[in-house]
Amino acid sequence: MARFELKLPKMGESVAEATITNWLKEVGDKIEADEAVLEIATDKVDSEVPSEVSGILVEQLFGKDDLVQVGQTIAIIETEGDAPTAVAVEETNVPAEVAAIEKTIETAQETVAAPQDFSGSDKFFSPLVKNIAKEEGISIAELDSIQGSGKDGRVTKEDILKYIEDRKTGVVIPKSAPVETVTATPAAQKVAEPVVQKSQQAVPVSVNGGDEIIEMDRMRKLISGYMVASVQTSAHVQSFIEVDVTNIVKWREKVKTAFEKREGEKLTFTPIMMEAVAKALKDFPGMNISVDGDYIIKKKNINLGMAAALPNGNLIVPVIKNADQLNLVGMAKAVNDLGNRAKTGKLKPDDTQGGTYTVTNVGTFGSVFGTPIINQPQVGILALGAIRKVPAVIETPEGDFIGIRQKMFLSHSYDHRVVDGALGGSFVKRVAEYLEAFDVDRDF
Repeated sequence: MARFELKLPKMGESVAEATITNWLKEVGDKIEADEAVLEIATDKVDSEVPSEVSGILVEQLFGKDDLVQVGQTIAIIETEGDAPTAVAVEETNVPAEVAAIEKTIETAQETVAAPQDFSGSDKFFSPLVKNIAKEEGISIAELDSIQGSGKDGRVTKEDILKYIEDRKTGVVIPKSAPVETVTATPAAQKVAEPVVQKSQQAVPVSVNGGDEIIEMDRMRKLISGYMVASVQTSAHVQSFIEVDVTNIVKWREKVKTAFEKREGEKLTFTPIMMEAVAKALKDFPGMNISVDGDYIIKKKNINLGMAAALPNGNLIVPVIKNADQLNLVGMAKAVNDLGNRAKTGKLKPDDTQGGTYTVTNVGTFGSVFGTPIINQPQVGILALGAIRKVPAVIETPEGDFIGIRQKMFLSHSYDHRVVDGALGGSFVKRVAEYLEAFDVDRDF
């Protein structure tokens, strides 16, 4: 018999930690190789952690809602024979002294891991902040004393980590500690008062007997935080342009059956639009950037985010890596693969990382156009409106006449801190030009 350490796998270039949301296997359960043992959640996507070996789950080192770092051991699986990778502990006769020390450590870990009760606070704390507080043994009174820098005084991850650092150096002043009152001038008191009130006051909400109160799920809370942070970070401005996509509609109708038969994939309008966006980003690299403080980072790769609605009503943005290097067939396969895995909850954390520009299809739900919020730290997002039959003026050598055309709106939101109207407008115009110049005789 051997004991195998199941570790939290690396889940992407920028993913360093994850929260355990559910154990699929309990201690004593038999596990097959590649069978999912637990479910985890990062700040982008939910995922499963499979076992690399077959055996019996003998120990869970973390509980539900615990925060785990990449590479940490999360469970012990007992296997038949030698484990295929390095074994953490061999069954031996442990001396009494060592056993006593291990028992002491185990008791201490259980004490630290004891769940904190945050129900006594009127303030909202995110699951991540609660997990950090639990790991560091921070009481509800201490948590209440932290001055939050988030919206409405909400305590953020950075706030609690700074509090922990300050506590170690002994510079933290508890909320209950007496504070020296400044009486130099009445003006000083007037300035201080609104700050205290702002952190304590909450927006009143009227609830009657017929209302239903539903707590946001974890992903909705994250989305809420991202959207508010993006609006507070970027100076949003929009440009709109109407595009004639009659040629694209006709071409797709002509080839979609043959395309599916040959490639085994459905051909939607999305990959055609994404192809045009990738080309425009190559023409205007100033849109393929991100902002870090006072610095602009020019991205080498063009990685297109594709906003996708989930069955539960939430939203996720999987990323098509190196989109400018894909032909239409490759783009269609990437769009369908990510879209299907998003709907079935099979996305991996790395699938949502590294986006440099995002496209969202608001036309799917019948919207003519929209004003989307930028996906930080990107500087632009394009909304695709619904394709509609509309009367339009058609110019010909013989003169102008009215005809029925297929048209749609492109809505471009961009960050006015670093993207001016000339660039933002020129970029979306170039996307429109690629779409209107679509070759109806092209092969797929």
